Amino acid sequence: MSDGDDAADSSGSDEEPTAESLEERLTAVEEELDAAETEADLDEVEATIDDIESDLERADLPEPDEDDDDAEDPRADLESKVDALRDALEEARGPYGEDVVAEIDEAKSTIEDTRWTEQGEGEVAEAVATFTDAAAETLDGSFSADGADTDSLVAALDSVAEAVTEAGFDADDDAEEIAALLEATDALSTGLEEAQEWDDLLVNEQLEALGFYDCLGHYKDFPPEWSAVKEWEKQGNVEMVLLALDKLGDSGFMEEHCLEAITRMGDPGAFDEMHARAQKRGKPAIKALGKMGADAEDAVETLVDYVDADSDPALQKVTFKALGEIGSEEATQALADKLAMDNDNVRPHAARALGLVGDTRAVKPLTDALTDDEHDKVRAAAAWALRQIGTETALEAAAGAADDTAFVVQHEAERAAETLASSDTDAEAPTA
Repeated sequence: MSDGDDAADSSGSDEEPTAESLEERLTAVEEELDAAETEADLDEVEATIDDIESDLERADLPEPDEDDDDAEDPRADLESKVDALRDALEEARGPYGEDVVAEIDEAKSTIEDTRWTEQGEGEVAEAVATFTDAAAETLDGSFSADGADTDSLVAALDSVAEAVTEAGFDADDDAEEIAALLEATDALSTGLEEAQEWDDLLVNEQLEALGFYDCLGHYKDFPPEWSAVKEWEKQGNVEMVLLALDKLGDSGFMEEHCLEAITRMGDPGAFDEMHARAQKRGKPAIKALGKMGADAEDAVETLVDYVDADSDPALQKVTFKALGEIGSEEATQALADKLAMDNDNVRPHAARALGLVGDTRAVKPLTDALTDDEHDKVRAAAAWALRQIGTETALEAAAGAADDTAFVVQHEAERAAETLASSDTDAEAPTA
């Protein structure tokens, strides 16, 4: 057989491919890849790899011994070499104009998605200006940003990307231009990485930048953050208290004092944060929601779910009170049902909550509790609740407990009777 015939056998003849012949062809392709200078050369290399892979798929190669973990697997070894050659081929291609556009798009995303400090904003603008100047030299155009704001900077980068696309660079003929632009995008990426981000600041630096300490004339008190929270509470600025809760909430001390301040303020501006915490059964947040009154009505559905949390009496107590303070009649039935629960330390809270809600539908279950419950605190709470509802029927029911054995119940009954007598007097008074 001649040398020419040998070459034909090693490059895809009709003969059955063997592990040795495929290995030889892969070695030859590796040399061709090293020698390739143009995209056309690389295309030829890729076509050869495709042929070899096709022959490898149809080759009848020996299977490894399944009982021998160290047995050779010629097919797996060859497939691995093919994959490695394809990776090397991909690395050898380009770069292309599309690579420049991709780098610009990544820079745009970084600028838009990152929160920068005031210093960082200036550094970003400088990095973009340096890039657009470099791009102008290569693309023979002007791409300067109209301003230092995010929209202007992104628009400037868009104009460069559009110019690169319109240029239709060829990887071979325009290699120098593409390389220059990629060098400029690398510098842009480095500039953005070095620009100061908001997250680079320490917590106290972030608070200072946001004006959190501006309410203090000095930092003598310790910790100053607590002093600032107290001062912002006095000024009614719930946003600053929420800021402290967000930034300093990892401290149990500051979390406690922030939540107490928010509760005292009763500002609906804190609703979203308190509702989110309430959905995790946060008792201080539930208490804060109650102090918002009707402004927290959107939390009623969440809170009603906790009414039956019999295994957590503390959660029930704070929930009952919050529902009463919010005053939504949506909670009436759920609260009324708890007048018959086993825990006599919780039942009074259900009764008082019903009084705060003021729904007349609660008169009957409260009257039953006043008449039948064996615990003084429950009966007293039921009488108090009936007085809060304040209808004639409710007052008469409360006043009817004047002979109760417990003084606290008698006291509530007397007050109900006084209210009834006062209303009767008013009704009999002549009108002008």
